[in-house]
Amino acid sequence: MNCEFRRWLIHGSRFTTHGSRFFCIFAPVKNIRNFCIIAHIDHGKSTLADRLLETTGAISERDYQNQVLDDMDLERERGITIKSHAIQMNYKHKGEDYVLNLIDTPGHVDFSYEVSRAIAACEGALLVVDATQGIQAQTISNLYLAIDHNLTIIPVLNKIDMEAAMIEEVKDQIVDLLGCEREEILEASAKTGIGIDAILEEIVNKIPAPKGDPEAPLQALIFDSLYNSFRGIIAYFRIFNGSIRKGDHVKFNATGMEYHADEVGILRLKQEPRNEVFTGDVGYIISGIKSSKEVQVGDTITHVDNPCEKEIEGFRPVKPMVFAGIYPTDADDYEELRNSLERLKLNDASLTFEPEASIALGFGFRCGFLGLLHMEIVQERLDREFDMDVINTVPNVSYKVYTNKGEVLDVYNPSGLPEPNYIEHMEEPYITANIITKAEYIGPVIKLCMDKRGTLKNQVYLTTDRIELTAELPLGEIVFDFYDKLKSISKGYASFDYHPIGYQTADLVKLDILLNGEIVDALSALITRNNAYDFGRKFCEKLKEFIPRQQYDVAIQAAIGAKIIARETVKAVRKDVTAKCYGGDITRKRKLLEKQKKGKKRMRQIGNVEVPQKAFLAVLKLDS
Repeated sequence: MNCEFRRWLIHGSRFTTHGSRFFCIFAPVKNIRNFCIIAHIDHGKSTLADRLLETTGAISERDYQNQVLDDMDLERERGITIKSHAIQMNYKHKGEDYVLNLIDTPGHVDFSYEVSRAIAACEGALLVVDATQGIQAQTISNLYLAIDHNLTIIPVLNKIDMEAAMIEEVKDQIVDLLGCEREEILEASAKTGIGIDAILEEIVNKIPAPKGDPEAPLQALIFDSLYNSFRGIIAYFRIFNGSIRKGDHVKFNATGMEYHADEVGILRLKQEPRNEVFTGDVGYIISGIKSSKEVQVGDTITHVDNPCEKEIEGFRPVKPMVFAGIYPTDADDYEELRNSLERLKLNDASLTFEPEASIALGFGFRCGFLGLLHMEIVQERLDREFDMDVINTVPNVSYKVYTNKGEVLDVYNPSGLPEPNYIEHMEEPYITANIITKAEYIGPVIKLCMDKRGTLKNQVYLTTDRIELTAELPLGEIVFDFYDKLKSISKGYASFDYHPIGYQTADLVKLDILLNGEIVDALSALITRNNAYDFGRKFCEKLKEFIPRQQYDVAIQAAIGAKIIARETVKAVRKDVTAKCYGGDITRKRKLLEKQKKGKKRMRQIGNVEVPQKAFLAVLKLDS
């Protein structure tokens, strides 16, 4: 039976109601539009998505709330999108019914992998630019991602109702960036609803329909997944060829696992079951999968009886930029932490982890993140969604170590570094940074890059008062406080984006932190030799603030090998043992003091110094 005719039989006579609106669900492949929204952080993506859902009737007044697609408490509290979210809308244009599949994407550089996954499932993109801020670094980065995937770009100038809007200037920036005509730029205000109808019309008119063959073997791309404690793992997919029915016997190509489709459906505000999902549709599949290792983002779903010839290409494996250890505060929670990380990875494919052990913290996991915000969000989600109380170690990056034997080692943790006499040389990762700022802040921004061992490569005036700087920097230098300092010196106006460019030779040393002569391996760091002294001194001073006072002196030392380069002492809590002496010979007082001294010496030998979580993150606050 013809796929389009089956689509009409299943959906053609069904209607859905939203308030006083009635929409027919049926739409042929030529009337499907798959698109995403890309922009810099805080340029109005989620608000625009809200207006599109309201205008098309995809959400009722009862269900409406701001940032309706941001379903995590964290997203609402911080006002940022962390996860890409897919939802289907129905739209009537010139007497025809259209199905619009929208994927709202994050804007922060740490979640660019979410954007790449959304782009792989679409044919078009709305490029949203804030009329009060203009083109920003992440705008350019996301645009290049979309162009690489041959997406149709629709430029949207948002927030035109604001008093500070620079409509004509920002239009000039968009024309320079895209090479489009000024008339092609849509003016809108997502907050007030201005221009939303024009955006919907452009989506229908400009974005091409899916090109798949409805009669070909099933070929669907998994672009996201989540864990449901009652139904197992739910995989979200986009069908490029063929169709999938409820009860079909399907196979996941990468893992080779076979399942029966217990339920398939489309993604609206809530998951809506369907008997069949067709070419061009974005939907979900539930097969009772319990193990997170059986579902991989970027995998291809096909039929067991009639498989597709090749897998869908376009997904690159994620490369973590920042590494840190995550350990349970209670050693008995190790397996529970493993399960929590596996379930979190289903919903966050850019997270990587592997088991490791620490002398100070016991058994835990070495995790790879795309940035410091990503690390912070993962820790927060572990706490909120899985009730896991964890300790994060000092974040660092991956280094390449060349040994005298000709071996090349990837070192993610300072404790994995070979002895100095076995090391020939080391290399550290470098990135190309794109910084867009106002001309008045160019001096302090260049100085900041130089202080971080950066090399200025290029500077281009985008307008008379906006400059784009390109610089090469060591990744280890931007991990800690670079972005915060950049925002501070530019009064919040500078935007920052980066991508890795490879490794370069560096003079690095292992800096150990000792408490009462014992190395705390979780606080060790790899750092350039020139910065080691200042870093060690400041680290000791910072730790002195967080280490609680004991009944004996606690020595905090920074060392390179056997050489101590900095020291601070947390003074003991002293009890006045001579208080009961109301006179008499001095030998009585001296005897009591000597007795106390021996007790404290014995206590130091058997006592343990607990390092609070704040101390592990203190390094992030160093004004290095």
